Amino acid sequence: MNRSAPRSIDQYLRQLREELAGEDPALIQDALYDAEEYLRAEVAAHPEKSEADILEIIASTYGAPDEVAAAYRETETKVRAAMTTPLAKAPESAAGRFFSVYSDPRAYTALFFMILSLATGIIYFTFTVVGLSMSAGLAVLIVGVPFFLLFIGIARVISLAEGRLIEAMTGVRMPRRPPHPGAPAGFWSRVAAMLTDRRTWSTLLYLVLMLPLGIAYFVIAVVGLTVSMSLIFAPLVGLAGRLGILFAVDHVHMHVSPEWLDTVWALPLLFAAGVLLLTLLMHLSRAIGRLHAAYAKALLVTRG
Repeated sequence: MNRSAPRSIDQYLRQLREELAGEDPALIQDALYDAEEYLRAEVAAHPEKSEADILEIIASTYGAPDEVAAAYRETETKVRAAMTTPLAKAPESAAGRFFSVYSDPRAYTALFFMILSLATGIIYFTFTVVGLSMSAGLAVLIVGVPFFLLFIGIARVISLAEGRLIEAMTGVRMPRRPPHPGAPAGFWSRVAAMLTDRRTWSTLLYLVLMLPLGIAYFVIAVVGLTVSMSLIFAPLVGLAGRLGILFAVDHVHMHVSPEWLDTVWALPLLFAAGVLLLTLLMHLSRAIGRLHAAYAKALLVTRG
């Protein structure tokens, strides 16, 4: 489809967004940031020329919107292929596919992310609640608005860092660059744009909700690991106690109910139950990692 050459930066960005339609929102955000940053820098460097004249020159250097979109698609494909961990051939049997989760690095990183999320959730929640409270309290003073803008700016930096952490842990593409602030504007225009930007409030919502999510993730991970590891190592402890290796066991009487669990024949069953529970936890961790990445992308990435 033939398109007229863009005559303004907004028109160029609109055409680039249309050319990238259907791509990952994180990729679109990065491409639009790079393009707008370059275009506005070129316009600012040549104040004697109009936007239309500069865009005509840029079309032969930086590229037309369709060319830039094609270049980003090609680069993204190469980067994704280089960063993707080679996976072994999937086993044909159901049992093989079930236990193959142990060969997936994303299952381990997602489990680590679940444990880490409690700490990040506390930090994010505290930062957001304190920032909003102080912004509201200082609103009647002259420093209230600058403080709120600084608070929102830090929140956006945190959201960008959180996105990079999620991508490293789950492998889901997240933005490498923040949304571009747009053309230079007055102070109050900036304030109005920030207050009406959906992403401002969705970012704060994400930071607040990370505390309950972090608690849930942490409990699932720690309880799952504790119970499964206890069951896996219970046979070793039981055998050691029966053989007298752990002398302290002779002085401790433990009542086990039902009684058949306190027999030698129950030890393999405990071990099998522990392995099964640990495998289920690995599958659940990987699934939670993917779901959380999709949730984070919905709240932290600019769309449209």
